[in-house]
Amino acid sequence: MTKGNTMLSRTVTVGAASGLHARPAALFTKAAAQCGHQVLIGPAGGPSVDASSILMVMGLGVRQGQQVELSTADEAGAGALDELAAMLASDLDAVG
Repeated sequence: MTKGNTMLSRTVTVGAASGLHARPAALFTKAAAQCGHQVLIGPAGGPSVDASSILMVMGLGVRQGQQVELSTADEAGAGALDELAAMLASDLDAVG
């Protein structure tokens, strides 16, 4: 495997009371789209989708307390993964 094919990942427990639905999903996908790196999200051990797509993220049906994995193939994206993971761990329902 070449260095360029290495995936960086973070596993995080979703903190939003409504999971990744509606408002939390909108806040998260907007941040993912603006981070400058292609990021994938999926349930730990499950399929991943584009983290910048609100429809795909909401389609995962992620609930509060469920673990998800964020990943990127871009080695420069480690900071973005950390920031997105921190968002998911917080209560995005309370952000206002």
